Amino acid sequence: MGSFFYSSVLLMQLLVLQPWLSIASTQPKNSQTYIIHMDHSQKPPHFSDHESWHHQTLKSLSSVCDEDEDNHRGTFLYSYTHVMQGFSAKLTPCQLSQLEKSRAHLATYKESFGKLFTTHTPKFLGLKRNSGIWPTASYGEDVIIGMIDTGIWPESESFSDKGMAKVPSRWKGKCENGTAFSPSICNNKLIGATSFSKGLEAAGLNISTEFDFDSPRDFLGHGSHTSSTAAGNHVVGANHFGYAQGVARGMAPRAHIAMYKVLWASDSFSSASTDILAGMDQAISDGVDIMSISLGLDHTPFFEDVIAIASLSAIEKGIVVVCAAGNDGPGSSSIYNGAPWIMTVGAGTIDRSYMATLELGNGLTFVGTSYFPMSVSITNTHLYYGNNDPRKAGCSALNPLEVAGKIVLCDDSNPDLNSQMDVVTRAGAYAAIFLTESLFLDPEDYTSPGILLHTSYAAAIKEYAMKGNTSIVKKMKFVLTETGTGPAPEVAYFSSRGPDPITPSVLKPDILAPGVDVLGAVRPDLPFMVVGKYDLVTDYALYSGTSMAAPHVAGVAALLKSIHGDWTPAAIRSALMTTATNTDNRNGIIEDQWYNQPATPLDFGAGHIYPNKAMDPGLIYDMGFQDYIDFLCGLGYTDQQMSAVIRRSRWSCSTNHTELNYPSFIADFSNQTTSPLEKHFIRTVTNVGDPRSTYQAVVEVPARMTVRVEPKTIRFTSKYQSEDFVMSIQMDKRSPNVTYGYLKWIDEHNHTVSSPIVVIGS
Repeated sequence: MGSFFYSSVLLMQLLVLQPWLSIASTQPKNSQTYIIHMDHSQKPPHFSDHESWHHQTLKSLSSVCDEDEDNHRGTFLYSYTHVMQGFSAKLTPCQLSQLEKSRAHLATYKESFGKLFTTHTPKFLGLKRNSGIWPTASYGEDVIIGMIDTGIWPESESFSDKGMAKVPSRWKGKCENGTAFSPSICNNKLIGATSFSKGLEAAGLNISTEFDFDSPRDFLGHGSHTSSTAAGNHVVGANHFGYAQGVARGMAPRAHIAMYKVLWASDSFSSASTDILAGMDQAISDGVDIMSISLGLDHTPFFEDVIAIASLSAIEKGIVVVCAAGNDGPGSSSIYNGAPWIMTVGAGTIDRSYMATLELGNGLTFVGTSYFPMSVSITNTHLYYGNNDPRKAGCSALNPLEVAGKIVLCDDSNPDLNSQMDVVTRAGAYAAIFLTESLFLDPEDYTSPGILLHTSYAAAIKEYAMKGNTSIVKKMKFVLTETGTGPAPEVAYFSSRGPDPITPSVLKPDILAPGVDVLGAVRPDLPFMVVGKYDLVTDYALYSGTSMAAPHVAGVAALLKSIHGDWTPAAIRSALMTTATNTDNRNGIIEDQWYNQPATPLDFGAGHIYPNKAMDPGLIYDMGFQDYIDFLCGLGYTDQQMSAVIRRSRWSCSTNHTELNYPSFIADFSNQTTSPLEKHFIRTVTNVGDPRSTYQAVVEVPARMTVRVEPKTIRFTSKYQSEDFVMSIQMDKRSPNVTYGYLKWIDEHNHTVSSPIVVIGS
């Protein structure tokens, strides 16, 4: 299927041949890195702070284990303040055993490694300069977005501070000094930049000295791309080798950016959980308002998931946490970062296409997909089609003597277009025409001129190609961009799908946002692709992935934070979800790009983000920290596991169930064999719209699903008034595996508060 983070493959090929920064160590071979979660209430009073306590704890362990383990004193990495009370260190088995016997020990997390989920979009989302959410939110002014990523390229025009307000007085962060990076590089746009690599180094993984920097500077382009998507400044003339020409800008172009680099050019090409945790801890300490995370760790229960634990701490402090849903689609239950306090974002396509035109010698003309980066026009060139033998019409293997200097027609059952293009290039063909139902070939894979045409055109093209030496391509033209194409959005084929394997009682993903062919800032001196003997570089490039979708939502969340400074993270999420749309630009249900059929809320959540509506949602489904405690109480966790997640030794459960006041509904009857299939939901809605409003419940569900709402009418007499309702679902046992519908609360002031209802049948 290709890469979802376009420059990563090329970089990794180059890294193989480059020098590394070796991490020297005298530690025992059986030592490993752990995150140690401590019970802060057990800290002896004579320690002035928790960090000195952590250091002394490790020192005391080393003295106990000296005799058995070669006088190894352990390696202290980080002390964590906000995401948890604890520290990370490289420990021997003896040290770990001694530590886990301590009354202050809550939990141990073995080092794990995460992976990346890797400008027309403002217009596609309806953002306008003079009306709507942009001017109302002052373009996100005074809001700080923390990016947990690969670093940043500060010289990019996207990070100019032209027109920016001064750094907020509440900001506590800094820009660190390091390789090719100094504090003076930061400005009123990029107000913070720090890096974290101790975990990667302790693991003995090598960091490239050729491609990476011992600083927050971006080695890959991913962090620069996500940052420019969330809050990049206005850049005139941004383009991808001539494609997508226009003005690039982030979702919140006046918001401030702080970068926390946690992923490096190492031989594992991953991020250590200890470093991720340290970055998130620093972001909370510095005072960010929004946190955008475009990477993820393996699926684990919440009490072992350090991103979930750290995010809950951020939520408690009022920070909105937005995470990429992952690129493991289209299979079900493939979603990452599904904790209910995290805003989990899937990827959708946009209404912009990149094309080439093909004109055959008989006058037939076709328009197909192409990202070939050179504005060339190929004329009057012989069309090769397996020497007129359809059995040899594939491009998995080509004879250079037959195809050199010709345009090859590739009619191959092999869906791997990347490898076919590689064969075409190595065989010396001039260009290629691919007949395929899988119109997916990443921009950096166009090593030769190529065009992708759907198989519906195959008969006409092959009939002409079979004429042998008389068949020619009269003209091929590249670098064409068209907007308004559709249907869009579609759920990207790679976007991870629900239900969430850890918490199927909460519908995930939450929302869909642009994540395919997104134009953003990149590392300008790193070859994006190779065409012939030329290494091509660019300041802006098209990337795809849920990595690109998450910062769109983070930026819009910043706009809402600017307008509604007193809203909780749950309120902001509710506003985004209940105003999202489930229809495309052709007024049909959003489709699944992989299956070419209507998608479901298990694919797109509440729908595609609609920023202008989100600033005035009418009603919100609000939640506070205690609601999440109650939710966790209902999961049957032990006291120790509860303490690990909520970072405290004492708590109370006001209720004991796994239902949250969530703006979506999911009922899983897959394991139920008895009748009736029935479930009840209790929700609370809060009026944030017109003080005097009357809302009517409207249910849109298919046959065999019965939904009742009580009361059917809710009347509000003041702003911030809250009212409860109960929704009941009954299902016919013969219903399809997945059935969905919507509950909509509609008032007289043009508010429609929409929530998806998903039922997984028996």
